[in-house]
Amino acid sequence: LIASCTACGAKSAGASQEQVDQVYQMGIQIGMAFQIKDDLFDYQPHGLIGKPTGNDIKDKKFTLPLIYALNQADPSRRKSMIRKIKNGNRSQHVVNEVVLFVKDMGGIEFAKAKMQEYKTAAMDILYSFPESPSRNSLRDLVEYTVSRKK
Repeated sequence: LIASCTACGAKSAGASQEQVDQVYQMGIQIGMAFQIKDDLFDYQPHGLIGKPTGNDIKDKKFTLPLIYALNQADPSRRKSMIRKIKNGNRSQHVVNEVVLFVKDMGGIEFAKAKMQEYKTAAMDILYSFPESPSRNSLRDLVEYTVSRKK
């Protein structure tokens, strides 16, 4: 979505096809960073973001922090965690157990690092364009994407 929006904006502003393609790629990077940030909210304490912790876990969604944690776990622990998530037990106890597992296995830190990689890739593309009010606005969007609190 973000990639399409950035490309349409560039096209409507008269950018060349090469520039539109670059801005589209930048939008992909921004979108990936945005999604990872959204995934990370699932592991924050309830009061910090205004929504309950573990919604993705309760909905049986395997997001980047969880996927990474599962890949780091030994086979028996991985199987046990997958079973707990897939069984649809929406109890807070199970959610807390999964959150702790993801944190212990480095899933949060991995996702944060990956989000920063996407941010850097977006900024690299953005800074290939001359300074302008549009570039500054897009820079602010990229910064907001990774620093937002909700």
